[in-house]
Amino acid sequence: MAQPEPWLRGTHTELPAVLRAVVHALDLAREDVEAACAPLSDEAFFARPAQVAPLAFHLRHMVRSLDRLLTYAAGGQLSSAQLDALKTELDPGATGADLLAEFRAGMDDAMRRVRAFAGADLEQPRGVGRKALPATVGGLLVHCADHTQRHAGQAVTTAKIVQQL
Repeated sequence: MAQPEPWLRGTHTELPAVLRAVVHALDLAREDVEAACAPLSDEAFFARPAQVAPLAFHLRHMVRSLDRLLTYAAGGQLSSAQLDALKTELDPGATGADLLAEFRAGMDDAMRRVRAFAGADLEQPRGVGRKALPATVGGLLVHCADHTQRHAGQAVTTAKIVQQL
């Protein structure tokens, strides 16, 4: 019998509800992506059926956007390395193993960073981007969950289509 989704497993109970929901969303994204990508060849990570974004983009974008969002949530600004990484999310040339290794490491880092907000004031204002668009710590953390889930869904769908080609 398949395991229930992470939010139904009674895990991460040490975290406040909002952070627990974010961590559960990240857990689910990780599990879904890992399962969808396991049978794929290196070439499949760069396939673009119907000109959709390749899996490689989604894997990189999920963890690199988490890095950026969590930097803003912590009150920081993006580094030149983060800005450079943003420009390479569509770059070819990596292996599936390389992409999955970056994905796993990025998800581990994001989980650690989300947990660090336990006890934080989620209503604390934050600025996003060069224009410092208005957000809050809580808003950024919730966006980490919903943005990651959106790209995980796209990655899973793309993986299913690529397997049929």
